[in-house]
Amino acid sequence: MTLSADSEPEPAPRPGHATQAGTAPWRDSNLPTAQRVESLLRHMTLEEKVAQLYGVWVGASESGEEVAPHQHDMAEEPPDWEQLIPHGLGQLTRPFGTAPVDPLMGARALARSQERIMAAGRFAIPALAHEECLSGFTAWTATIFPTPLAWGATFDPELVEQMAERIGTGMRDVGIHQGLAPVLDVTRDPRWGRTEETIGEDPYLVGTIGTAYVRGLQSTGVIATLKHFVGYSASRAGRNLAPVSVGPREMADVLLPPFEMALRLGGADSVMHAYNDNDGLPAAADTSLLTGLLRDQWEFTGTVVADYFGVAFLRLLHGVAETSGEAAAMALAAGVDVELPTVHCFGQPLLDAIRSGEVAESLIDRSVRRVLAQKCELGLLDADYTPQPPALAGPHDPAVTAEGGELDPPQNRGLARRVAEESVVLLDNSAATLPLSSGARLAVVGPSADNAMAMLGCYSFPSHVGAQHPDVAMGVEVPTVLAALRQEMAESAIEYHHGCEVDGTDVSDIPAAVEAARAADVCVAVLGDRAGLFGRGTSGEGCDAEDLRLPGVQEQLLDALVASGTPVVLVLLTGRPYALGNFSGRLAAVVQAFFPGEEGAAAVAGVLSGRVCPSGRLPVSMPRRPGGQPSTYLAAPLGRASEVSSVDPTPLYPFGHGLSYTHFSWEAPTIAGQAPVAQAPVTIATDGEITVGCSVRNAGEVTGTEVVQLYLSDPVARVARPEHLLIGYARVDLAPGQSRRVEFRVPADLAGYTDPAGRRIVEPGELELRLAASSADVRYRLPVHLTGQPRVLDHHRSLTSQARLD
Repeated sequence: MTLSADSEPEPAPRPGHATQAGTAPWRDSNLPTAQRVESLLRHMTLEEKVAQLYGVWVGASESGEEVAPHQHDMAEEPPDWEQLIPHGLGQLTRPFGTAPVDPLMGARALARSQERIMAAGRFAIPALAHEECLSGFTAWTATIFPTPLAWGATFDPELVEQMAERIGTGMRDVGIHQGLAPVLDVTRDPRWGRTEETIGEDPYLVGTIGTAYVRGLQSTGVIATLKHFVGYSASRAGRNLAPVSVGPREMADVLLPPFEMALRLGGADSVMHAYNDNDGLPAAADTSLLTGLLRDQWEFTGTVVADYFGVAFLRLLHGVAETSGEAAAMALAAGVDVELPTVHCFGQPLLDAIRSGEVAESLIDRSVRRVLAQKCELGLLDADYTPQPPALAGPHDPAVTAEGGELDPPQNRGLARRVAEESVVLLDNSAATLPLSSGARLAVVGPSADNAMAMLGCYSFPSHVGAQHPDVAMGVEVPTVLAALRQEMAESAIEYHHGCEVDGTDVSDIPAAVEAARAADVCVAVLGDRAGLFGRGTSGEGCDAEDLRLPGVQEQLLDALVASGTPVVLVLLTGRPYALGNFSGRLAAVVQAFFPGEEGAAAVAGVLSGRVCPSGRLPVSMPRRPGGQPSTYLAAPLGRASEVSSVDPTPLYPFGHGLSYTHFSWEAPTIAGQAPVAQAPVTIATDGEITVGCSVRNAGEVTGTEVVQLYLSDPVARVARPEHLLIGYARVDLAPGQSRRVEFRVPADLAGYTDPAGRRIVEPGELELRLAASSADVRYRLPVHLTGQPRVLDHHRSLTSQARLD
């Protein structure tokens, strides 16, 4: 089943408007954006201005039960598209991401919709069309890349930027202007179902990888939308949309930096507010956050869009507004410019509030200026603008070929495989079982072994939308681990058993799986999650976990397989880290892949066979025990194991951990260009910088990649600080015997933190820079003494170190 162009509504055109508007000043691309916007704004009626501040979700169902809870509360019936567009329209919501739509037919339908919107309004202003793009363009037949937690595992911003450029190219070529990604929430409690959407538990990693994604997406002319601003991932007990009670320093030093980085260094043009409240104040109604911080301090000039139904939630869920008009007034005053996904509070309720004097029209004008400026900069107001996208106008971009509107070309698949390969983490190989021997008898067991959906995250099209259309093909080829292993290990005899379901209770197939394991040389147990929405999965939006045990009876299956006596290689395909302490020392090897996408099975099989030398590193700590959460490596001293508590939160595998099939020697550390002198700190000013580095040599027999990580430790400060925190990293590709030098230029600004007065400061004193292979594997400790006056930092401070490879 697909939707055709003929399924779009057919509003009556208003001839002449587009022609007349073509001669207006706002159509002149030679004039400054601000002048064009003011010229247009002066001519607009109140209804026409308000119409630019909401989207319409044309294809959404009335009940909304298959999309999101509370959608059916938004309106008694879907908005009348034909009645709305004569006043104009701000956004079109997910024309490709609501139902399976053939790409070329969808592009034609979207172009026709834009033509109708332009013809119906007085000023021929097209809508801005947006889509989800968290694991690739969330459209039927589009490439499904690894989920963001896998991006973090690559520690490779350049690769992520290339991936985002391919995603943006496909979106642009079918007429999409804005993508709702990246997610910059920092993982605080991995029980949260949306952990799979995050990049990791460290703000520096999240910020640098997220910034790279922004650069790649926006290089194609597609707006990146940072989400969710802010605090969403720090909810109590890891529950979706639960209250957040973090302190001001955790907010400033952990949760906010990735957004600041992506805005300043990536130039992101849009921000989406978070659903949660922070200490009782919903983000959508927080003026100090959306205006005071975002605009007044950080000087952001783009648009703030609502997370879906977030404005109405001020009334329905948070209870801070009595009416839809009050909710609209709160959000608009706080700094929300556009209501998504469809009109409710920013429609008639907002118009009524303006006319009654409850809302100043100047607030409307403020947001309309931002929306029109963005449309102007996208070229949507230019005299020569056409709604015909490149996919229809030709010549075709490689991302969209003439043969049926291909959104998953070989170039994309190759890049998807590379991201997947770099993201696979070898956690343990203590028995040296991997790589698997050619010709070995293998038992492949587990609910994720022969299931293509096991490769895909919640915001992939098949999981997010396709699940509601079981009669429609997946749209892209997604091999399973079993199929990939059979291809990769063609000389091996492979016997497969399902074993159990991901989250069911049936154990009837476990005995047969155990017998297969006993008859094999090696058992490959492929376990994990099922991505879904709002309780329909074990990972994903609204699929939160009470603890970090593997779902269902998978631990029971794994325990039985280990008891068979055959070496067991555990492969995890998950959206969050799970506690494996019960199996510590009992498994031959452990391989972790975080929903690695359409080419993920080939990547995993390549690691198992040895064709791929693993280079992924953990973007989140892997816990030892299922309780004792939340705990990340950023814990202050009292958050770590100690004699004052019987609970030990030390992870089984730490942040940054990952093994290889070769081994590396680290040599010749330097600081400020010199070999370090024992216990003698190097002195720099509080406004200075310093260079640290070392050489890394591949001392093994296969080509591999080491990930050099740089951490900063501030042992004495005015507030309790983490033992150390990541401030730099570099991937070092090395052939056998090859050596390369890695150096980091570190500004003193990276030692800044939020003091008791709420200021970000750098103060004189002792620091330690640590070159490490993980947060728990420090190779060199290099002392530094900061001297001079304390400095108060502002948003112009240095945000990153600079790595160089020789």
